[in-house]
Amino acid sequence: MRIPIACAPLALGLALSACATTGEGDYYNDELRRLAADCEARGGILSPTGSQTGRPAVDNVCKITGETGRAPSGG
Repeated sequence: MRIPIACAPLALGLALSACATTGEGDYYNDELRRLAADCEARGGILSPTGSQTGRPAVDNVCKITGETGRAPSGG
């Protein structure tokens, strides 16, 4: 009976540390939102590249889906 009581604080500490955030995820998500907004402003959509480096600018690419701004060739 003493072992479960003695282990309770350790288990609680581990459970709480698993839920703690380091702030690193907030940077990634904030940067990802900024990149998506910039991409959409240029008429594109942010798409994943498949890599997972932890840097949003490397992990995603802006695919332009709107007009390119070039004059149509009317021959």
